[in-house]
Amino acid sequence: MRLVQLPSTTVLVTGGAGYIGSHAVLALLDAGWPVVVIDDLSTGFEWAVPQGATFVRGDIADQSLLVRLIADHGIGAIMHFAGSIIVPESVENPLKYYLNNTVKSRALIESAIVGGVRHFIFSSTAATYGIPQIVPVSEDAPTVPINPYGWSKLMTERMLMDSAHAHPLNFCALRYFNVAGADPKGRTGQSTKGATHLIKVAVEAAIGKRSHVDVYGTDYDTADGTGIRDYIHVSDLAAAHVLALEQLVADPRDSHVLNCGYGRGFSVLEVLESVDRVTNVAIERRLMSRRAGDPPALVADNGRILATLPWRPARAELDLIVADALAWERSLAERG
Repeated sequence: MRLVQLPSTTVLVTGGAGYIGSHAVLALLDAGWPVVVIDDLSTGFEWAVPQGATFVRGDIADQSLLVRLIADHGIGAIMHFAGSIIVPESVENPLKYYLNNTVKSRALIESAIVGGVRHFIFSSTAATYGIPQIVPVSEDAPTVPINPYGWSKLMTERMLMDSAHAHPLNFCALRYFNVAGADPKGRTGQSTKGATHLIKVAVEAAIGKRSHVDVYGTDYDTADGTGIRDYIHVSDLAAAHVLALEQLVADPRDSHVLNCGYGRGFSVLEVLESVDRVTNVAIERRLMSRRAGDPPALVADNGRILATLPWRPARAELDLIVADALAWERSLAERG
């Protein structure tokens, strides 16, 4: 049950032509919220923007454009997904990540404040925790990122915290664990070529788009030596965004930092076994050395989000996540 709905309040979704952003747009539209999407299409696709949303091609660093959009459309809330997300790339090219994820977010936050936007939801990450001492990791754990991606996101969280103290703005930073799957109705999914998400890569291999799957690191201190992650279905994640927005509107005095995960982890090899099982195809594994910036295990303590929002996962089974990702991958293959 939704906490509140203000149909006259329009939500600006940055990066709404991308993977997670397009799912959030669907969830917002399904819940009755008017939506404007801004995306520069550097990694997104205009066709991924759902019908019913207004699309504007542009850069979130263009403050004159943002202030105009906020005024023209009566924007009351922002969901911010735009940014760069590949951990190894952030190690190789840190300044790209500090520009796209931090500097541009600062411009967006300022535009929001200038335009009188009261609510801000930020796409953050479990990478802010670095290598946690206790797993599952709670929101109160130390935030000591081990890669520029994590730092770039943590800096934006800090800017939001400080801005919320200084201005009539509240925010929710949702720290994602590993996002996977696709819209169960087949309306959108992960479409970026060369994507690095494990389940995306594995289902591509299962239908012949890739010859194999590289397994990075087999000497971690885990049961089978491979890294462990908490995989969350993208549609469950999108639902959390809508509920977080409604919570911010219902209580404009409070801001939140919430983990988005299921509270259980699967190793790389366990995920590949799931893909084998769902596809009935034995994927070739190639064992590789560790990648820079990868912690051995990241699993969410999700107690706070369950206590704060009326959010209950609907598609939490690993095989179901894989099946939805597979269905989307097959639909992409049919498009050619």
